[in-house]
Amino acid sequence: MKWLQKNSPESRVGLVLPGGGARGAYQVGVLKAVARVLPKAYGTTSPFSVITGTSAGSINATALAIHANHFRKGVLRLSHVWKNFHAEQVFRTDTRGIFKSGGHWLAAMMLGGLGKYNPHSLLDRKPLVGLLNEYFDYSKIQQAIDDGHLHALGITASGYHSGQSVTFFQGADTIEPWSRERRIGLPTTLDISHLMASSAIPLLFSATRINREFFGDGSMRQTAPLSSALHLGADRVLVVGVQESKPAPPEREKVTEYPPMADILGHAMNSIFLDGLDSDLERVERINKTIGLIPTRKLERGGVTLRPVEVLCISPSRDIDEIAGRYAHLLPRSLRFLLRGVGVYGNHGSTLVSYLLFEKAFCRELIALGYKDAMNSKAQILNLFDSEKKG
Repeated sequence: MKWLQKNSPESRVGLVLPGGGARGAYQVGVLKAVARVLPKAYGTTSPFSVITGTSAGSINATALAIHANHFRKGVLRLSHVWKNFHAEQVFRTDTRGIFKSGGHWLAAMMLGGLGKYNPHSLLDRKPLVGLLNEYFDYSKIQQAIDDGHLHALGITASGYHSGQSVTFFQGADTIEPWSRERRIGLPTTLDISHLMASSAIPLLFSATRINREFFGDGSMRQTAPLSSALHLGADRVLVVGVQESKPAPPEREKVTEYPPMADILGHAMNSIFLDGLDSDLERVERINKTIGLIPTRKLERGGVTLRPVEVLCISPSRDIDEIAGRYAHLLPRSLRFLLRGVGVYGNHGSTLVSYLLFEKAFCRELIALGYKDAMNSKAQILNLFDSEKKG
């Protein structure tokens, strides 16, 4: 599936980094492996001409775009941050801050609302603003584009008023904005507001205003996560998922207890972050097969500009929920107390925890898992980057 003319003069490899909160550490491990396996002939610049990201993936994507002139350096800097993460670098975890937020929500519910003083989110992300401003120089995105190291960077967020999935992109002048059902692409100069909007998990983190509208996490209503990379000019795509690849279906068991709120919230999180990618990958595979059955001359005669897109998806070989359950005790005490109130205990709530567990032990295990999974896919990675393959 391709939104470029068949005689497009360039073949570009795109990188798609979906959302997943703290699960984004897995993406760093995969990127480390890519940097390791690519031949020296690729030089120091980024092998990805087009980079798109959503939610936590938008932060990883921006880091790579800023360092597009030196891919390995960008990956190393990302790895350093994720390997040393603490939740307090992402949102306030101090007891006063947590209880103030919780009390604010309780008062709003008990009093039937507080008008303009209604709470906007459960957690305060001011620490993340400081972290991103410390590490990111957004002017380098345009510099990378001007120098030819990057064709485009796209960051997706969800408009709360319009209900549209909006990909804000910064790229070459030749890229045209697009409009499809419930999803559009808008050219802009990217900055921290787009990252904060794209990663604003509903209820947990406050929305961010961009121009006339408030935007939340880009994973919401993102029905076609791969489409932005294709619109921006990619014809071969590496997707780094954050859900176990082809998990075994759970055994059907008789349930006697009502599910805890934490399990329900975790299920909702998975619906937001994970389901869209699986559906889009299946759609691309189906369209590729359909196009492959039609002779090229008939496609050309009919004016069909679609063509197959090669997609490689690398996803966790292990259950991230299980890994998160083993590290849940590392969450700050104040946050554990808050989560216990919605049913996070024992084996319950590990899915919800996995999105908030910005702690280095958990992140390091995910990085190691991502590296291992990608190294096991070394042949497929090299095949995707084969310079003689032009789609």
